[in-house]
Amino acid sequence: MELRDIEIFLTLAEELHFGRTAQRLRLTPARVSQSVKKQERQIGALLFDRSSHHVALTALGRRLRDDLQPAYQALRKGLDNARLTASTGTAAADTPLRLGIVGGGPLDDLRPVFDEFASRHPEHPIQLRSIPFGRPFAGLRRGDLDLAVLWLPVREPDLAVGPLMFTEPFVLAVGIRHRLAQRESVTYEDLAAETTLAADVPDYWRAAVVPFRTPSGHPIRVGPTVADWMELVAIVANGEIVAPVHAHAVRYHTRPDIAYIPITGVPDSRWAPVWRADAESDVIRAFLDVITDLGPLHL
Repeated sequence: MELRDIEIFLTLAEELHFGRTAQRLRLTPARVSQSVKKQERQIGALLFDRSSHHVALTALGRRLRDDLQPAYQALRKGLDNARLTASTGTAAADTPLRLGIVGGGPLDDLRPVFDEFASRHPEHPIQLRSIPFGRPFAGLRRGDLDLAVLWLPVREPDLAVGPLMFTEPFVLAVGIRHRLAQRESVTYEDLAAETTLAADVPDYWRAAVVPFRTPSGHPIRVGPTVADWMELVAIVANGEIVAPVHAHAVRYHTRPDIAYIPITGVPDSRWAPVWRADAESDVIRAFLDVITDLGPLHL
């Protein structure tokens, strides 16, 4: 087997879906299918039982997966170390994974992911950075970050999006004296009479949290432009705007002058790692593998 064929086999063994495997490896489903068929011809037996609705490893496929996985990981790590040493003179063991999260994010809730990555790859310590939501993609594009954990969707042609990392509800941040502050819950319809923040980001990305219209079509007034969390809380506490935010703010940003009201009737927010498509590395793939293995968290 060639290294790429081993990668295709191990990814398909994990995903058990030709389409998802192709998307993850940036191949066509036909290329994945051709690789698997070639491997099966070389071995002389089926590695996967498959139909139009079902893909499963055979007993031989499971044994091959278990035999290849540790060797493949060691080989990729060795190649990554060699490439890095050749280009920078620095061993991979000295290279951190630079990870940014919008607003600092719910770091304690994500510790299971960070701890699992650390146990698998102690040679790549995670360096965490807070990303201002007014500039969500800048750190990736400058090369300051390897990965950014962002809410979805992200539809930037130069950026790639990984597996779902976590989901969480929305809440409405309001000043403690605001008319909605004593409500047990609100809906986006309640924003028709309110002013929300503006942000210098793509409209589709802002609208995933702060819509421009209510579900019934009423426009929602837009107020001052906000670039980061400190600017946001100041004008919310002052009663100038109300702001839909992610529910982890209740635990991580409690203030005596701000109330957080649950927003009902909307799907949970979805978050995933994002990276520059032309800068994918073995370290990034290793972090994505941890997310895939643990599955998405619900906060």
